[in-house]
Amino acid sequence: MSTKTPSVKVCDLDLQFGDIKVLQKLNLEIAQGEFLVLLGSSGCGKSTLLNCIAGLLDISAGQIFIGDKNVTWSEPSERGIGMVFQSYALYPQMTVEGNLSFGLKNARMPRDEIKSRVERAAKILQIEPLLNRKPGALSGGQRQRVAIGRALVRDVDVFLFDEPLSNLDAKLRVDLRVELKLLHQRLKNTMIYVTHDQIEAMTLADRIAIMKGGKIMQLGTPNEIYNHPKNLYVADFIGSPSMNFLNGELKDTKFTNGSLELPMGSYQFIKKTNLKNVTIGIRPEHIITGELSKKAPVITNVTINLVEPMGSDTLVYANLSDVQIRIRMEGNAKVKIGDRLEIGIDPSRASLFDSQTEQRI
Repeated sequence: MSTKTPSVKVCDLDLQFGDIKVLQKLNLEIAQGEFLVLLGSSGCGKSTLLNCIAGLLDISAGQIFIGDKNVTWSEPSERGIGMVFQSYALYPQMTVEGNLSFGLKNARMPRDEIKSRVERAAKILQIEPLLNRKPGALSGGQRQRVAIGRALVRDVDVFLFDEPLSNLDAKLRVDLRVELKLLHQRLKNTMIYVTHDQIEAMTLADRIAIMKGGKIMQLGTPNEIYNHPKNLYVADFIGSPSMNFLNGELKDTKFTNGSLELPMGSYQFIKKTNLKNVTIGIRPEHIITGELSKKAPVITNVTINLVEPMGSDTLVYANLSDVQIRIRMEGNAKVKIGDRLEIGIDPSRASLFDSQTEQRI
């Protein structure tokens, strides 16, 4: 939990439709100026939570605070938020300038103030040359900039983004992702961002909340989430490709799986224990190959059964203790199917889980 002053606070939030529980006893604090990403697969409740914060859904129980104001039952327009949706939702008959100024005109803001805010937003988002165009004459990336600008002109403290880049092609997503991060650094507003894309989450977030079944499975920095997942779900969800998992036994800080033995003395245990059913997770990039493998605490050999060249790196598949594992190697690695490959494993970089509770050991 952050030690900064909460900008958004969610307390014991429940949401259910009939007998279906969508969000359950959910608590979350987001610091002033923080970029928090809600990450999870479809149906996990991330967009639902965002809509509750925005006031687009009435919650069943709990409270929501924005700043020092209880907004649990406030209208969306009274919450001091700007929201950017997955769809651009622009008025096709209006110019870019018209779309940016529409909400401000409805709020009866003075004309000079409207002009000033539109010009400021256009300059920040680099859409000044587009102000007289209509949405039909814009590219997807330009339309999304206008949608962000429409939230920006409101001059609010909290911005909510609901998968704003998912309709764009891969290159444009990368470009706008960089722009969003620069925008946050410049404005220092609180931003809550929903996505199912873990690359977006890892690159944008100050902290990530990984959700499943209406609950937060882990809340932490990208580094904490990646290197110290709290449970098997988070470990498997984060990483592309995901962790390699081996089931075995833990006794006297030694993991065993058949003939494979891994001394876990250098592993940072939350609580040292002996268990007959444990799962060890090792990331593909943490399996050491080449000359460095000879210096690893554990050295073994595997036979390659599949090679995937990916340009910047090469993904190699092999069997370890009758389980297929993935090994990330350099892009120019000279390997082929059938080769014997010496690999090294550093148990201190692994993750251990209780196979029954699925929690980190």
